[in-house]
Amino acid sequence: MSEPSYLAAVRESYDTVAGAYAELVKKPAELDPLSRATLAAFAEVVRRSERGPVADLGCGPGYLTAHLAELGLSAFGVDLSPKMVELARHAHPGLDFAVGSMTALALPDDGLGGILAYYSTHHTPPDSLPVVYAEFHRTLAPGGHLMLAGHVGEHEHLRPTQAYGGHPVSYESHLLPLERIVELLERAGFVVTARLVQPPGTGAKRTVGTCLARKPERA
Repeated sequence: MSEPSYLAAVRESYDTVAGAYAELVKKPAELDPLSRATLAAFAEVVRRSERGPVADLGCGPGYLTAHLAELGLSAFGVDLSPKMVELARHAHPGLDFAVGSMTALALPDDGLGGILAYYSTHHTPPDSLPVVYAEFHRTLAPGGHLMLAGHVGEHEHLRPTQAYGGHPVSYESHLLPLERIVELLERAGFVVTARLVQPPGTGAKRTVGTCLARKPERA
């Protein structure tokens, strides 16, 4: 089965910007208070559920993977970009990182206690999001938790040509309303337990939407 063209564009783009991204992206301690608190709340509910490790999907250079480990979780990272995974392994040699795609995770069914998808699904075309959310649902254990965060918008389709210090990129971004993301998560079988909208301000230049969701226990 051939790979969707958007995945190749994302991989190539993030391989290109990896070094600059690692320097420019905010570290966990530099995030706004609300974002830090939401990550801490996610870590607590996952830790209490005792369902398994946490996958940081779209982990980039691994800053949040390491942060989750500092919060007491067994965490590992997955990213589409080999360059990003190389940086993550170098910066955090005590953690596991692997190259992989959210569309077909090399993970068993029902094995994860948590999934963090932090600013990592917006390059996925809306028509392909059900595939990604189905993989999240498949790999989470019953009672496992998902945190999904990123920029949201009114069905905006962005086509930047440069990013992170002016490096060329070919990926595209799709900013959906948070209500649409919630709807797709529920269709995938999740129970959305919390949602948060942060308007543009000191924390971000665009509106940020965050969802906490849970895979129901089996009857």
